[in-house]
Amino acid sequence: MWSSAVIESAPCQAQHEFTLPRHLGSERRRVTSLSSHWLSLVLEELDYGVLLVNASGEVLHSNLAARHSLDPQHPLQLIGGRLRARHAKDLQPLHEALCKAEVEGRRCLLRLGGVDDCANVVVVPLNRDVDQAAVLLVLERRHLCAALAAQWFALRYGLTPAETEVLKLLAEGARPNQVAEQQGVAISTVRTQIQSIRAKSGAQSIGELQRQLAVLPPLMSALRMELY
Repeated sequence: MWSSAVIESAPCQAQHEFTLPRHLGSERRRVTSLSSHWLSLVLEELDYGVLLVNASGEVLHSNLAARHSLDPQHPLQLIGGRLRARHAKDLQPLHEALCKAEVEGRRCLLRLGGVDDCANVVVVPLNRDVDQAAVLLVLERRHLCAALAAQWFALRYGLTPAETEVLKLLAEGARPNQVAEQQGVAISTVRTQIQSIRAKSGAQSIGELQRQLAVLPPLMSALRMELY
């Protein structure tokens, strides 16, 4: 990478100081700006909640999935641009995890919340070869398959809106009779819809349907506006 530097010459030659030409300096700043912009766009496409914070909990960046995940039921919350634990018992573990990640480069898996709002958070230090250390937090997905993954799947195989809703419920672990109850239809209707979904996708069973959804890339789509 180009930089302003003193280049050491061979012993028989004089040392010369080379300064980055103005136009190259401008180009480097432009490339750096584009790289940051691209990175931000990449994070926005991930169907996992991702936050970049420092040891004090100041949020440097959060992607769409993270902002959606931190709802009133999540054990983490955003207050005035800072990340806070909702429960008193989680305050110290969160603080220690952030400090140890930023200062000591330690990574860990935090389990926060209680019985009704338990959530796992992966803590990853970003403190190698950087001027300013930070901590990456990756939030777990609440379901095996997020709704947007089911939407991708539905678009791929041309499912009807009713079949798509059935697929979403199956992906969340609902059984056919539970799907029928939630949808307010007869169990025979749900079985017909499941048979249609399997025929269109080539899945031999509901379990295979779930596996096909689970291995889809965890990416958001143009349908992410549904999250607002």
